[in-house]
Amino acid sequence: MSTRRSDLHQELRVSSYLVLGMIRIGVRTGYEIRRRVEVSTRFFWAASNGQIYPELRRLEAAGLVRGHEDPTGERQRKVFALTAAGEEALHAWLTDSSALTFEQRDEGLLKFFFADALSTEEAVELVRAMRHHHELILAGIQQAKPPYREDRHFGYLTKGYGLGLHGWIVEWCKKTEHELANGVAPRELAPA
Repeated sequence: MSTRRSDLHQELRVSSYLVLGMIRIGVRTGYEIRRRVEVSTRFFWAASNGQIYPELRRLEAAGLVRGHEDPTGERQRKVFALTAAGEEALHAWLTDSSALTFEQRDEGLLKFFFADALSTEEAVELVRAMRHHHELILAGIQQAKPPYREDRHFGYLTKGYGLGLHGWIVEWCKKTEHELANGVAPRELAPA
């Protein structure tokens, strides 16, 4: 019994599409997917080994990817390719305009939200740590080359988004750090 496209779409997770998309852009093994995620999508959508390898098995069992053994020297490895059904599932997800998931998990910002419990010096140190964290992310995005080549237009545009977002966060941290250190009281944001 074949699975209808809408049923299949409901069974797949975002991590499924992450794996399908990586294979679509030429990343063929679980190891390569993990490495590529580390220098690209982890800045906005992370995936761990505990997600990637089981996802590859699920996608293969569902007929969305096809894998074959391709050992290199002593090392075992399995190389994957999208099937026609995998291409169709990825395309359906890419063109699905229903509610998009936006989930930002930033422990530093969560701590900052509750920073009224801190001294001014502790709050400044927290913002300094947040700035440092986002400077590292910014440096990582700036150094990332393989998935952001200019011939992959949308990967390149995504890099610009990451640079802009984390650049803005770094600047916000600098301003907030300065204001806190100089005793400027926090103020409500003016309505837009």
